Amino acid sequence: MNKQDLINEVAIAADISKVAAERAVESVLDNIAKALKRGDRVTLFGFGNFSVSQKKARVGLNPKTGERIQIPARKAPKFTPSAALKELLNT
Repeated sequence: MNKQDLINEVAIAADISKVAAERAVESVLDNIAKALKRGDRVTLFGFGNFSVSQKKARVGLNPKTGERIQIPARKAPKFTPSAALKELLNT
């Protein structure tokens, strides 16, 4: 499923236009991204948690040349599914 498929499903489930569904989906995704950028954790009960994890700087290898390169520290998005979502997938 891609974003357009999700928009279509939301439009059908909520009995709204595709334009309204697109605005709703975009708004949800934008607000999750903004919260993560602020360093907040986003919890969707029954679905899971979105958070930001810190990756430390490290030394890596260029696969072509074998040269050692410095990989800088960075922030990465993280999703942890809820127990309810895990159970749904395994039934």
